[in-house]
Amino acid sequence: MATLLPIEEGLIRVSREVGGRTLTFETGVVAKQAGGAVMATYGGSAVLATVVRAKPRDGIDFFPLTVDYREKTSAAGKFPGGFRKREGAPNEKEILTMRMIDRPIRPLFPDGFMDEVQVQVFVMSHDTENDTDVLAATAASAALAISDCPFEGPVATVRIGRIHTDAGPQLVVNPTVSQMDYSDLDLVIAGHKDGLNMIEVGAAEVDEQVVLDALTFGYDNVKAVLGLIDELVSKAGRSKVAGELFLPAADVVEKVRSVIEKPLTEARRIVGKKARQEQVSKLRDEMLEAHFPIKADGNVAAHLASVKARNHAKQAFQRLEEKITRRLIVEEKARADGRKPTEIRAIRGSTGVFQRTHGSSLFQRGETQSLCSVTLGTGKDEQIIDGLIPEYSKKFTLHYNFPPFSTGEAKRITGPGRREIGHGALAERSLMAILPTPDEFPYTIRVVSDITESNGSSSMASVCGGCLALMDAGVPIRGTCAGISVGRFSDDNDQNELFVTDIIGEEDFFGDMDFKVAGTRTGITGIQLDLKARGLTLAQVRVILEQARVGRLEIIDVMERILPAPRPEISALAPRLVTIMIDPERIGKLIGPGGKTIRALQDKYGVTIDVDDSGAVQIASANAEGLNGARGEIEALCAEIKVGTVFSGKVISMKDFGAFIELAPGTDGMCHISELAEGYVKSVTDVVKLGDMVRVKVINVDDQGRIKLSRKALILEEKAAKGG
Repeated sequence: MATLLPIEEGLIRVSREVGGRTLTFETGVVAKQAGGAVMATYGGSAVLATVVRAKPRDGIDFFPLTVDYREKTSAAGKFPGGFRKREGAPNEKEILTMRMIDRPIRPLFPDGFMDEVQVQVFVMSHDTENDTDVLAATAASAALAISDCPFEGPVATVRIGRIHTDAGPQLVVNPTVSQMDYSDLDLVIAGHKDGLNMIEVGAAEVDEQVVLDALTFGYDNVKAVLGLIDELVSKAGRSKVAGELFLPAADVVEKVRSVIEKPLTEARRIVGKKARQEQVSKLRDEMLEAHFPIKADGNVAAHLASVKARNHAKQAFQRLEEKITRRLIVEEKARADGRKPTEIRAIRGSTGVFQRTHGSSLFQRGETQSLCSVTLGTGKDEQIIDGLIPEYSKKFTLHYNFPPFSTGEAKRITGPGRREIGHGALAERSLMAILPTPDEFPYTIRVVSDITESNGSSSMASVCGGCLALMDAGVPIRGTCAGISVGRFSDDNDQNELFVTDIIGEEDFFGDMDFKVAGTRTGITGIQLDLKARGLTLAQVRVILEQARVGRLEIIDVMERILPAPRPEISALAPRLVTIMIDPERIGKLIGPGGKTIRALQDKYGVTIDVDDSGAVQIASANAEGLNGARGEIEALCAEIKVGTVFSGKVISMKDFGAFIELAPGTDGMCHISELAEGYVKSVTDVVKLGDMVRVKVINVDDQGRIKLSRKALILEEKAAKGG
């Protein structure tokens, strides 16, 4: 007979209150064959995070960390959409969460560690209020912390909102989905015991001090969660095993330094990107051929030894190039392209680049160039987002494309990868805060940023170019928005540091961080921090934000010389929109049986009509005549018929006693023969004929809704007006 064991045998559980809800980590029961597994629960939401480690692949020269995050619709009691009824490729939210998990943990592995590490996080339960992205990031860190991977964490991730209440704005840790509707700040922060190492912000033009206060508040909560992970590690952690670290041999490092340091230093002083890279590549190739040739003759062991030495020499060369670059910047304030630490590259730009788009721009800063276009659409163009939280639609989307020719490379052409989606999301949330409300500007907006040349900060160029294109399209934005990136360099001992503005690609590659800040003159709208060093202190962040603010304002000044304000009118090619409100109880009348009435209106006037449950009716048309005609007929059709209202109606039926006149599709009234004209009328046909359009006035609506009309009343009123 089979044995039934208690489900909690071997279970290790730790809990702590965070933000008024209980955060719980469990291990020891689920996924025991993984190198580390943690079930994290917060409110009614739960995620399973697992870590698996494998030996390094032959010939690999990078750390192969893979992070995967998946939202199972069953977690919220829903079926997947589509025909197959099975989850497919990751959506944008899942990809952005993978990046959120990856960025703070990747720098916390030892230099030279190249074992294959795979982190997977599944959403197992979702209560639709406590979102699982930050929970997944913390759970992944906890799983790494209890595994044998040489992870130099842990890190914890929290979300901070600033909720506006009757008592004023209040900072809240891990706000619910409902609370975020009342927040002007969406800040995600990750950190460890030594400082912050990941920041993401979307904000409604908040000033730098608000962000600093939120970071301070957030880091206090990060430390509380770190304490909970440390408690879990003390009960369930395994001993760390670094394994073999793939670092260049000391003798190879010294030989490369003695041979190439001086000419490489001079090559790094060359100002032009292409000329500099060509000279550096030439020096590397010459050094490898002269001092580390591959032995094609002799025995196999000698050949393999020469290959290994050559690979070590390549690594040593790259490390030396990084050290020289950092030394030149920190000690001599000599940046790769010759600029001063806070100097911004030359800017050029224009708007109205393309004739047939609704708005377009070209923005170039140094060797980074973005071509942006704007398309204005109707409610039918909104993107429907169907995930674990209730379905909603997006009225604004920014898509970022990074073709290989932008860096002068011939590479495989594919769809957007994680990097492109992440950069597009950063630019999108940075511009979101300056858009008008749907009541002010009911259009659906799409911005496309094509990076046609790249040498650093292409996402921030997308913010600048996207803002100019929106202005060119006539979108009444609240203020000019620009983006800037700040980098950090330190010496070999990390004692002296220098922050540089508007970093180029090589400064991003060799530096400690890429701290992107976007905003207006009023305040910050977006932040993203990518960090390779261990962490930043709040004091450092304060300096960076101020340096970014100065640079941002300088760029805004230049952008407003290109186009000072949004154009007063939208493009003549864009559809014309108008929104009217009708009684929700009359929506059925507007739609008609099987949609017959609304389709007839669209065909008659050449318009598009969208109706929502609130009674808002949006009419879109390429010309004003069709728009006004449809609007008038909809208002007549859905209007409450009141005594004294004047209509232009069509005679649809004639009787001996009068004529029936259609005021709107499905609504008609009767004009008695005595009300057709002044004086005596012998026959209805003496005044009107079938199909005539006549103006009539409502003179009575009885209890049964029957409408009595008068043409005579209007004639008398007109005579009285003329006589007066």
